[in-house]
Amino acid sequence: MIGSYVAVGDSFTEGVGDPGPDGAFVGWADRFAVLLADRRPEGDFQYTNLAVRGKLLDQIVADQVPRAAELAPDLVSLCAGGNDIIRPGTDPDDVAERFEKAVAHLASAAGTVMVTTGFDTRGVPVLKHLRGKIATYNGHVRAIADRYGCPVLDLWSLKTVQDRRAWDHDRLHLSPEGHTRVALRAGQILGVDVPADPEQPWPPLPPRGTLDIRRDDVHWAREYLVPWIGRRLRGQSSGDDVTAKGALSPDDIRTRIASVA
Repeated sequence: MIGSYVAVGDSFTEGVGDPGPDGAFVGWADRFAVLLADRRPEGDFQYTNLAVRGKLLDQIVADQVPRAAELAPDLVSLCAGGNDIIRPGTDPDDVAERFEKAVAHLASAAGTVMVTTGFDTRGVPVLKHLRGKIATYNGHVRAIADRYGCPVLDLWSLKTVQDRRAWDHDRLHLSPEGHTRVALRAGQILGVDVPADPEQPWPPLPPRGTLDIRRDDVHWAREYLVPWIGRRLRGQSSGDDVTAKGALSPDDIRTRIASVA
């Protein structure tokens, strides 16, 4: 019976790809918070989302981890290091060492720390060549979880997010349905009764021709890949001017989800 939950991380945990009616994002962590709140008496649940898109691990450790520790919640979810791993030249072993320090800090203050692995990028253009690097980092994350007794939200093994409908048009962030399936899996990891199976098969899609696939790839490269590379070259982050959502009411989250369903 988790009475308080703090979400720590980057764009994945902020909810990019899952827009609400006001332009702000919902995302898996907010949806998961509603699942937890449903198990508590009305008004007896506190939730705070500290995640900000584009943040590197050291930024998360400096800005979010201390705030989460101060709140001393029953549960913290930590998803960090992904933006570091996809950058050229980074060492997953080094990133993992810094990730473990964050886990140790949170474990000393929170009741439970749930850690998150990276996705399998086998079908993602540009990122698929990083699959081995991500797998190495995931192995470290699982080992750290063993040492600190952390439940693991294993996104690599969530096969239904391999479907393109689980992803936003930018192919870097989950769609609303993708975020929903991750929230359901998080509930399963913590033994929460969930209303649907995250591994429920997707409805069949009509086949696409080579020309359609090529046209989609060209559009994606022009609209998303080139701007993303440009920000990297300029040293800019998508989260430079973004403020964390902070404390959120489960009732407000339910309303926002219902309005876009």
